[in-house]
Amino acid sequence: MSRLRASKRRLDDWNAVFRALAHESRRQILLILHYRGGSMTAGDVAGRFSCSWPTTTRHLGVLEEAGLVRVKKAGRERVYELDTERLRSVTGDWLRAFDAT
Repeated sequence: MSRLRASKRRLDDWNAVFRALAHESRRQILLILHYRGGSMTAGDVAGRFSCSWPTTTRHLGVLEEAGLVRVKKAGRERVYELDTERLRSVTGDWLRAFDAT
């Protein structure tokens, strides 16, 4: 992979994660997952918010797109698992970019 393409990919990763973190509800979802052992069903997550089911699933979708949660099917349920390594990796890379200057 060329250096330019690698830089573009890294920037895209940062943008996806920071876009996901920009909304308060998504940050709360990440915290809830963290403090509840790292995984919960979509229904359990939605039950913690006063917003509608479609709004909650949209937030979960943004977090999944950013790679901050993984989804596993368990029968008819979807279980969302927190990916703390992805969060640390991207945010750490972003902060280290400022060390180079």
